[in-house]
Amino acid sequence: MSIYTRTGDTGTTGLFGGGRVPKHHHRVVAYGEVDELNSALGLVRAISPTHFYDSLLETIQRDLFSIGGHLATPDPSRVEAALTKATLSADRLLEFEATMDTADDELPELGAFVLPAGTHKAAAFHLARTVCRRAERSVTSLATTDAVPELFIAYLNRLSDLLFTLARLTNHREGSGDVVW
Repeated sequence: MSIYTRTGDTGTTGLFGGGRVPKHHHRVVAYGEVDELNSALGLVRAISPTHFYDSLLETIQRDLFSIGGHLATPDPSRVEAALTKATLSADRLLEFEATMDTADDELPELGAFVLPAGTHKAAAFHLARTVCRRAERSVTSLATTDAVPELFIAYLNRLSDLLFTLARLTNHREGSGDVVW
């Protein structure tokens, strides 16, 4: 099977479950930015220390694939069987909150705005956080015209908070601390 199909050469792309839309369609933008977030998290995972919350980050990457699959599907009933793998539990939000609460117990109190800086890993977390916020804006925009599960929006919102917290924790554990404004 060839990686190239030439079907997108005219500026359109196929959606999961059928149909074609322009590559700038708000649905394509939303799942494209979720995909970009997934890639940013891959970068975070590749930067030392690679064991730092790696299992959670891999789980998040899998969740983002699920979210992207749903966002790429305007009519989920047409591909219901294929989407069974793409389930997402609201329990993940509780896991994010518990992780942040544990990290906050270790971190110094936040008393100023934090610049996206510090160690390589912390900077990558901050970059992923900003990509997450952009993806969140695109998904909420899509939700104004199309059905989007509320869980996806809450997930991205909470995920950006988690990424901020993990950036701070990375700097703290590496002895660099917050870089404040």
